[in-house]
Amino acid sequence: MESPGKNASLVSARPLDEGMALRLLFEGTARETGEAFFRALVQNLARALGTVGAWVTEYDPERRRLRALAFWLKDRFIPWEASIDGTPCARVIDGGRLLLYPERVLDIYPDEPDLRAVGAVSYMGVPLEENDGTVLGHLAVLDTRPMPEEPRLLTVFQLFAQRAAAELRRLRAEARVREREEKLTRLVDGAMDAIVELDEALRVTHVNAAAEKIFGQPSERLLGIDFRRLLAASEAARLEDLVRALDGGGAGPASLWIPGGLRARTGNGTEFPAEATLSRHRRQEKLFHTLILRDVNDRILAEEKIRALTAQACVLQEELRTLGNFGEILGKSEVLGRVLEEVEQVADTDASVLILGETGTGKELIARAIHARSSRRERPMVAVNCAAIPKDLVESELFGHEKGAFTGATARREGRFALADGGTVFLDELGELPQEIQVKLLRVLQEGEFEPVGSSSTRKVDVRVISATSRDLASMRKSGAFREDLYYRLSVFPIRLPALRERGQDVLLLAQAFAERFAKKMGRTVASLTEDGRRRLLAYDWPGNVRELANVIERAVITSRDGRLDLERAIPESSLPPAPASVSGAPEVIRTAQELGELERQNLLRALDAAGWRVAGPQGAAARLGMKPSTLASRIKALGLERPAQEQ
Repeated sequence: MESPGKNASLVSARPLDEGMALRLLFEGTARETGEAFFRALVQNLARALGTVGAWVTEYDPERRRLRALAFWLKDRFIPWEASIDGTPCARVIDGGRLLLYPERVLDIYPDEPDLRAVGAVSYMGVPLEENDGTVLGHLAVLDTRPMPEEPRLLTVFQLFAQRAAAELRRLRAEARVREREEKLTRLVDGAMDAIVELDEALRVTHVNAAAEKIFGQPSERLLGIDFRRLLAASEAARLEDLVRALDGGGAGPASLWIPGGLRARTGNGTEFPAEATLSRHRRQEKLFHTLILRDVNDRILAEEKIRALTAQACVLQEELRTLGNFGEILGKSEVLGRVLEEVEQVADTDASVLILGETGTGKELIARAIHARSSRRERPMVAVNCAAIPKDLVESELFGHEKGAFTGATARREGRFALADGGTVFLDELGELPQEIQVKLLRVLQEGEFEPVGSSSTRKVDVRVISATSRDLASMRKSGAFREDLYYRLSVFPIRLPALRERGQDVLLLAQAFAERFAKKMGRTVASLTEDGRRRLLAYDWPGNVRELANVIERAVITSRDGRLDLERAIPESSLPPAPASVSGAPEVIRTAQELGELERQNLLRALDAAGWRVAGPQGAAARLGMKPSTLASRIKALGLERPAQEQ
């Protein structure tokens, strides 16, 4: 951070309400995107820091110009675009770091007309960057009073900058998705094969130019009609049978070749034979079917291009959802900091990375962070959960198959490695990979080639492999359950993720973020964590790590009352530390093991008596004690507790 011309003795501190600033940051921008987001952000930034102006820009490096996405000055928005040369903004953009002129900015830039028109005294700006360090724009404030180099003020300003940068990155990702979708549309509309998309009721939802030509009708007349009306009378029932057969083939993409084709008819009733394929896909949870009609060779080429572009668009959509869904890794602990340093070290190489850690620690999130910072970030990262694929389908899923390679292989299908060509493959739960597949994976790593199932030809691919597991691969290697040569190939750069219990105060940061996320999703508001809530969160062991924490906080939001999280009920079994002594300076009481055992015995008896000796249920003794019913039953047996005879 630069602070040219600073004279701390002449700059007085200004009051800053951090709580209000954070509320302005998160509440003011939580429901907005795009232009509305930036307008709310700069308006709230100026209000939080008490400055007369704040603005966020996008940068055109070829013209060295900045264009304001939102510029708030003296209680109104103004349009603004200017060259950066000769301005404080130039040092922000070129220097790539936060810049603060706490006072006398006009002495440094006496010929800058915008500063002089406002009567500026102080200026602060910071670049907004892509994940690879490319400058996207900047965020800046100016004031007619001195602006001290005060840590809290700088922290608040940088938090606003992080939100602005995240939104800029999201908009760039969204633009890439639109570009892919437009390319897909151009490909479909320009294909020589007739392509017709149908909804679940077999009504036409999209046709390309070739379909208009083959059916002799414009798209306006084709859209919305029942496609069975465009078939010969005997073919309607056949199409229905084909659709039912296709939809009954299980989850995932599917397609089939229609033997003998279909007999279709034009708008004037003339029938004609057409070779055809039928495929299905889901979009926004709705099922659609696609018919491709005409020459088989041209059709297969067009279909392969459509599938590849569709798969890439889906990957980009997933990356876009990740950006807007806690895409950034939250945490300030030292152990997490070391992990992030390792991510930065290995990201820009092609080395294979093995991510180790307990279940729920965020292994896929780290894998996505490595890919996003690598030179392959413009290509897809394809994730594969090895534990979720049936063993007899793993080879086909990874390397693809040819039509007729096995029962049910009605069409050629690309595997995950082919879809990730030029990008990254993430193999989650690597320890579940069958040994016979380990040999093929080793060949891909060593030679960059594989053979699809049922094919005699070799495919070449260029992929980076990132793998993850919660199992002890080193022990599996020694026992022969995992190939030793593959282990060394995959673990060129191992990264161990810390368990949540090792991350200290990170659990509180994550809990607050999850609470805000789930509250927004449910249309509720929740208060900040109480001292008792913080104590409960820090006391629990979190065997399920971040995934379990998210589930617990979601339960707490669901059961919250008056905006207060119900952590006492949500945490499965809390081993809370003893409450501090109520009297300062009171002597410490040390109890023997026998005394502690008797205290436990009496406490359990009181809870059982109050619950009428019911162990489970909402009013049972286990719920009163904050224990699992099975744990309480075990303690009752161990202590030999019995219900008094008169109560039985």
